[in-house]
Amino acid sequence: MIRHRRTALLVPLLTAVGGLLLSGCGGAGHLEGSGATPTAVGPIHLWPDMPPATATPNDYGETDTEQVPGIKVPNGDVHRLNPVAVVQAEVKAHPNTYSGADGLYDETVRQLNACKQKPAGCPVLKPYYRDLTGDGRDELILGIRMPDQNLAVRCYMPAKDGGLIRIMSTVDQIISVDLAGRDVILRSVSAGMPGYEYRTAWSWDDHQQAMLPTRDEIVRNKQGGKHAAPSGSAPLVPSPKKKTPTASPSATPTADAP
Repeated sequence: MIRHRRTALLVPLLTAVGGLLLSGCGGAGHLEGSGATPTAVGPIHLWPDMPPATATPNDYGETDTEQVPGIKVPNGDVHRLNPVAVVQAEVKAHPNTYSGADGLYDETVRQLNACKQKPAGCPVLKPYYRDLTGDGRDELILGIRMPDQNLAVRCYMPAKDGGLIRIMSTVDQIISVDLAGRDVILRSVSAGMPGYEYRTAWSWDDHQQAMLPTRDEIVRNKQGGKHAAPSGSAPLVPSPKKKTPTASPSATPTADAP
């Protein structure tokens, strides 16, 4: 009995609502069409008959990581490390190396050895910390001033065995370094392209267990072609003629503060 009464009440109510929807199309606040939807254009595979490359490419980033010899991370906390000692340990492990992930100029090594006596001239910039891997622990992010307006950017993570692993190393004429979430974003000068700059986002790759350049683009500089000074360094000045580095004694890692 009650169910029949509810059904009888619902019928005129639904009829009224339907009438309002139909009659409201021409009233104030009504929905309007946005026009024809553009036709989706799918990707086109060019030269489908072209044979694939036969050479097996190297696994991207397979040589970008390295355990820093002689450095232990107390309780897995990179905040407790001496940044200068970390870089000195790498110099000791790779003496007279001027290019690649471990490369430092002679001049930079000399300045590194004098950090304790001349802290103002120390090439190691203020360290930053951020969880780049998503494991809940901070990584250590270092900048190292180099000749010719170059800046080395290196990132390190605590290892499970208590050591320290370098997970990123790159050198360029850096305009600025930013942290966005878990990405390290580098803006650098574009050689031979006035008015443009490179912008590279380095992100953690769980497969490689390394920070890899996952997004790389060339963008128009909004300052009319004038680049800002690299972060943490003096204003840009014309670079002197580059000299070939000569060998010098490697630095010895210490635990002393710079």
